[in-house]
Amino acid sequence: MRSSISVARSASTRPKAQPSPPLTPATVGGALAILRRESAGWNAPILTLVAAERDDPFLTLIGCILSLRTRDETTAVAAERLFRRAATPEAILKLKPAALMRLIYPVGFYRTKTRVIRDICRTLIDRFGGRVPDRIEDLVTLKGVGRKTANLVVTEAYRKPGICVDTHVHRISNRWGLVRTRNPDATELALRAVLPRRYWLEYNRLLVAFGQTLCHPTSPRCSRCPIADRCPRIGVGRSR
Repeated sequence: MRSSISVARSASTRPKAQPSPPLTPATVGGALAILRRESAGWNAPILTLVAAERDDPFLTLIGCILSLRTRDETTAVAAERLFRRAATPEAILKLKPAALMRLIYPVGFYRTKTRVIRDICRTLIDRFGGRVPDRIEDLVTLKGVGRKTANLVVTEAYRKPGICVDTHVHRISNRWGLVRTRNPDATELALRAVLPRRYWLEYNRLLVAFGQTLCHPTSPRCSRCPIADRCPRIGVGRSR
């Protein structure tokens, strides 16, 4: 019988599993295909639901403004309450600021968002005939609209190519090694250069749901991850 010491020595000399190589433009499609299949059991991002249920670029835009630095469940309630009362730029401007503020409370920074929403509505009426533009270059001229929001409106509401990069997309893209960037804006530009265009429309939707469900910022649930064997886990110090 082998002694416990010899068994321990034998185990200690076993080679450790090598980390997976970074994902590349050629291999990312396989990972996304798995996430696409698994995502049926995950909660869809709230802005995807708003776009699908309403099919209205204006509501997608305002829903995105409400969602900034706000939990999805809070955004969903506030958006539904607001859109029952006012669902066009003209209707929102007919509301007194205090009434609009009450409707969107308690989303994060609701006072500031009240001013931003009213300013967006005025600009849409004055410069775009009340219609939400379908070009990122025009959308980012609206007060409070950054590239993340502009890309989301373009992709979700107009089904045009774009890459919406939030904290989940930024984190996971770097965790996979697909890009090496410091902030979401840089990640968007890097992804435009390396991510095959056929994946652009679904990339945000899949990675946000994946990030909220399994690939958390700290202690991701790697033991339950359907693509754990493909992921290099760059920057992951602790996992479950």
